[in-house]
Amino acid sequence: MSNKKQQSFFQLGLVIGIAIFLNILGNAFFTHVDLTEDKRFTLANPTKQILNELEDVVYVEVLLEGKFPAGFKRLQRSVKELIEDFRSESGGLIEYSFIDPNKGTVENVNLRREELAKDGIVPTNLRIKDKEGTAERLIYPYAKLSYRNRTAVVDFLDEEAKGSNPDEQLNYSISLLEYNFANALYKLNIGAKEVIAFSVGHGELSERERAGFVKSMRAYYEVGTFNLDSAIVIPQDVKVLIVAKPKTPFNDRDKFLLDQYVMNGGKVIWMIDRLNVELDSMRRTNNYVARDYDLDLDGLLFKYGVRVNPDLVLDLQCSRIPMVIDHTGKQELFKWYYHPVAVPLVNHPMVKSLDGINLFFPSSIDTVKTKTNIKKTVLLSSSEYGRLQPNITRLNFEILRYEPDPSKFNKPDIPVAVLLEGEFPSFFENKVTQGMEDMLVQIDQQFKMQSVPTRMLVVSDGDVGRPFFNPINGQFFKLGFNPYERHTFDNKDFLLNAVEYLKDEVGIIEARSKEVKLRLLDTTQAGEDQTFWQLFNIGLPLFFLVVFGFVYNILRKRKYAR
Repeated sequence: MSNKKQQSFFQLGLVIGIAIFLNILGNAFFTHVDLTEDKRFTLANPTKQILNELEDVVYVEVLLEGKFPAGFKRLQRSVKELIEDFRSESGGLIEYSFIDPNKGTVENVNLRREELAKDGIVPTNLRIKDKEGTAERLIYPYAKLSYRNRTAVVDFLDEEAKGSNPDEQLNYSISLLEYNFANALYKLNIGAKEVIAFSVGHGELSERERAGFVKSMRAYYEVGTFNLDSAIVIPQDVKVLIVAKPKTPFNDRDKFLLDQYVMNGGKVIWMIDRLNVELDSMRRTNNYVARDYDLDLDGLLFKYGVRVNPDLVLDLQCSRIPMVIDHTGKQELFKWYYHPVAVPLVNHPMVKSLDGINLFFPSSIDTVKTKTNIKKTVLLSSSEYGRLQPNITRLNFEILRYEPDPSKFNKPDIPVAVLLEGEFPSFFENKVTQGMEDMLVQIDQQFKMQSVPTRMLVVSDGDVGRPFFNPINGQFFKLGFNPYERHTFDNKDFLLNAVEYLKDEVGIIEARSKEVKLRLLDTTQAGEDQTFWQLFNIGLPLFFLVVFGFVYNILRKRKYAR
């Protein structure tokens, strides 16, 4: 009997010891198997690199605590799971806590709100539709990150998130969580936000027209303007320069500044309208002839590897515009072939997981051979039902009176956005004037005939970053929203991805291009089957318990019957 007791205690101790050992091992070495289709629980390699480079503890204060509808519970759970992954990958250098900013006395809550407002943290009153109806909650979907006396704020919710309902908007926000946190950690590590600038002085998009794009970028970058006329150099502190729909010519001095900025590693987004044509201009006349914008940029872009042609790209895959159909003023929506919807077909980080991008009177882009080795990637193009129209053609709305002839839309995959990567040749090789040399002397720089490895994006549509204007309230709609079709296209995400990819040396954009698929519950079906699933969830475990007890008793009787 004594031996049996000793053996029993030994086995118990062995089991406890193995359990303790496995627990210690599990805490020391974190791993999991991600079986999800969208790999939502797997951190991107650049994110892991940022976490592994941390040299001190990062304190994360998540303000998303309290009673929430189901949608926000999902957001809260996703934030916690992500931070746990960050903590495990960083070796415990991420410490976090969840707090409820609305908890406490009225005086404490008001004081806390004032302190949060100083950091730009303001509450969001969001409606969440559930089975019981529509609920409103005042919440703080933010996190404050602290690292070496530096702080950063992560906003979980994008006010202009794509999606037609709150569930889709929440899902979109969840898909950006890793990117937002990784981006904040990266900026905390380098100690400052990077600078993005819009060129001004050549009739580019106005401050109001680019306001939506700027607002979206300010969460991640310092955004400003840069006037080429009043400068002698474009500083390399400007990580990306955006030339958005210029209308007046660039002189040689301007082009020299742009060229040497590129030669020194500068990145440029060219949003170029080759032809001057607007929908409002067409409505003012029955016959409109598009004229060239005399930008004098053709030679510069040709040297870099592309040519924006003086033509228009039409596509049967397009958005629609309203037209009056009778004397009563009744309107209907018609497909407007000059507003193609480009759906990315390449698996590139800049366009991965994006849906359609709405373009407005774009031109075709040709890639040309260059002196140096430049990689050219067509990111956006027409569908298989594209068509080219020369600029000498008169434009009017008569085209809408007839069904389109598919045989005339027979030019597929016409490029309208091209990414250029590599070492660019200088446009000013053997063309440097004395004035240009004097400018270089002032900034103590040498003329460069070939760039260091860099990138640029050329889009043959200056309006891709301009939102529709709302004449009712005098404001612009959110970028990408088409008021005629009540649909949000992915223009904003395309441009944000472009900025991130061009200046991104770490590769954080890999986290931004993740897609978390939304799998919504059919609430009507769930309500009808509620009783069945309740009985199923209660009865199935009891059934297995009865079966186990029955089998266990039979085996026990057999054992002792012997």
